[in-house]
Amino acid sequence: MATPEEMLQTMIKNLPEKTGKSLEQWLLETQKLTFTKHGEFLKYLKQEHGVSHGFANLIASKTLDAKNSDRQDDPLLSLYAGPKAELKPIYDRLITHITNFGSDVEIAVKKSYVSLRRNKQFAIIQASTRTRVDLGLQLPGVAETPRLESSGSFNQMVTHRVRIESLEDIDCELIDWLELSYDRN
Repeated sequence: MATPEEMLQTMIKNLPEKTGKSLEQWLLETQKLTFTKHGEFLKYLKQEHGVSHGFANLIASKTLDAKNSDRQDDPLLSLYAGPKAELKPIYDRLITHITNFGSDVEIAVKKSYVSLRRNKQFAIIQASTRTRVDLGLQLPGVAETPRLESSGSFNQMVTHRVRIESLEDIDCELIDWLELSYDRN
């Protein structure tokens, strides 16, 4: 009788014949998806590709193993995983602007946000919802505006918050606030 490992290797070997793609090809496709649950992958593979339950289960398991391994290697991926994955370009654009302020910017990934420090923390970036990144700024004495609001209960480490829902929200006004916070801290 075959061992479980031998049975797994046989299934992997049979994937191209039974599904039309190798495990590597499936992983290239499924790792791009924003699903976070095994059942979501199963449903997708069965409904969209007609993959049988056993092979769908194998592909889903291997996909989640790969995604979880990536997240353990890079904590930033955990912040922008699953439903929040589409917010990563906002983070990337903000970091591009911030690192242009000077070589003394320290980027520290925390459990739920990214801290930006110079001599002390001057900003934080947090994927707060599936559709919004919040930028927290340390700007004591700067008047609030409809867009530059008080941080309130968002985070006690900053004085103001700007809600960012698209790349278009990262404009000159926002970059000026960021640079002011950087310069003061």
